[in-house]
Amino acid sequence: MSFSTHHLAVRGTRLAVSTAGSGVPLLLLHAFPLDHRMWEQQEPLADSVRLIVPDQRGFGASGGSLPESIEQLADDAVALLDALHIAGPAVIAGISMGGYVAQHVAARHPDRVAAVILIDTKLEADTPEARAGRTDLAAKVGRLGQGILADAMIPRLLAVSTDTETPEDRSRVESALRRMIIAQPVATIQAALSALGDRPDMTEAMRHLHVPALLVAGSEDAITPPSCLEAAEAIIPRAKLLIVPGAGHMTPLEQPAVFNEGVLEFLRELPADRMRGAAQEA
Repeated sequence: MSFSTHHLAVRGTRLAVSTAGSGVPLLLLHAFPLDHRMWEQQEPLADSVRLIVPDQRGFGASGGSLPESIEQLADDAVALLDALHIAGPAVIAGISMGGYVAQHVAARHPDRVAAVILIDTKLEADTPEARAGRTDLAAKVGRLGQGILADAMIPRLLAVSTDTETPEDRSRVESALRRMIIAQPVATIQAALSALGDRPDMTEAMRHLHVPALLVAGSEDAITPPSCLEAAEAIIPRAKLLIVPGAGHMTPLEQPAVFNEGVLEFLRELPADRMRGAAQEA
């Protein structure tokens, strides 16, 4: 499947986005502090859906404008769908920071959402201690550069080595994460840390989410443990939980085959009339 890359004017900035496939639109929103390259192992999904993989504002090739809030990134996502002439509902998927953005898309623009996929994320706002930690980290990145962020985050992003991966597999994932982190502008990292710390609690909003939701958690996620999405499953009315063995906070990178099949199974189970409408309006 061949991807097309576009740079589109969206809400006062330009967003880079790669697209491939046809049918139901599936928007993949990346984690902090990464970019669209984290989804490379999900390219086979384009055989079944219209895959839409952007760099969010300030990240990757979408430079030039800093992220100010999670709400802003959610509105960007819908404006991007508009720019791609997708008027109907799409499946909105996000991991970690992207999961926060996906929740806000669903809450702010419910008519644009056919289903939600929340990956290695949570509903709750930061605690005061977590916000203070983000502020300290932003200051350290300002003094020492992106490398200090890569050093701090990568060990916590991945599961401990398991029988399901080789040392070469783990080294490849670690190298990919480091390349992406190092590539992000310091100003973007600092602005995103502030936006993450200021995000609101979405627990009550997600009680009113009435589209199907797939919740995906790595069994060894040290940042948002499976208990976060187990709690979300009890709150979101039409939620289905998938816990992926041998994955940490980067499930789509660490266990792509299991993740991809879980997504396809979820999409196959969605109401046919709603998904047919999404595909026709894409």
